[in-house]
Amino acid sequence: MSWIPPGPAILFCPADRPERYPKAADRADAVIVDLEDAVAPPDKAAARRAMVEHPLDPSRTIVRVNATGSADFAEDVRALADTDYRAIMLAKTEHPDQLDELDHEVIALIETPMGALRAADVAAHARCVGLMWGAEDLVAAMGGRSSRSPDGTYRDVALHVRSTVRLAAAAHGRLAFDAVHIDIADLDGLREEALDAMALGYDGTACIHPSQVAVVRAAYAPTDDEVDWAHEVLDAERGSHGVFSVRGRMIDAPLLAQARAVLRRIPAESA
Repeated sequence: MSWIPPGPAILFCPADRPERYPKAADRADAVIVDLEDAVAPPDKAAARRAMVEHPLDPSRTIVRVNATGSADFAEDVRALADTDYRAIMLAKTEHPDQLDELDHEVIALIETPMGALRAADVAAHARCVGLMWGAEDLVAAMGGRSSRSPDGTYRDVALHVRSTVRLAAAAHGRLAFDAVHIDIADLDGLREEALDAMALGYDGTACIHPSQVAVVRAAYAPTDDEVDWAHEVLDAERGSHGVFSVRGRMIDAPLLAQARAVLRRIPAESA
């Protein structure tokens, strides 16, 4: 069975800070133990040792490895052989052939122009269980300086890649995770982005600080009214033949699918 996180809030944790591992696991739905950007080059070896020596629950953990072709990638893969982790996030994924180098379930991180252009091909790979996208690496790779406009909203090219990743994941039945919101203090902006991601069918949003977890969880959780509506729709379906009406609104196949999606978003502890 493919790796699936138990909730929408996925928290990055530097691999070279093992004292933070249990705190991250306690606060978030799943943890990304990060061997890539969060670790300075001189500390990579120590980070790999920490990952091996301080194991977390594999069902709630992703390990982000360095990009293929690098010496660090090869060392990351060797270290992973000494763990029970099965979900791997591959940094700077640009081609489906790169997934052949991992004997794991892969969440492909789309954060370069070439990766964005090949997102659907990557999603089609048998080892791909999900996609995530990264705004800042993407813009840096294009020679730009900011993924966002002065008002804090994404620029068009970032929105395009966000949509491309969501479409590619949906087309191939893969998980989809929205990019991090790097302005930690801007919880209102995070909330709006998480609500939008949820509305588009994203499965979760990556977090870079524990304070963001509760905001993401609340954004993805359906309201009481949404849950009541979904139950009404599915109850009415059982006694109907074809199209019917609930609360004055016509219900057909797409709305039935939306009702089922609402119920899937109920947190496990509340279900």
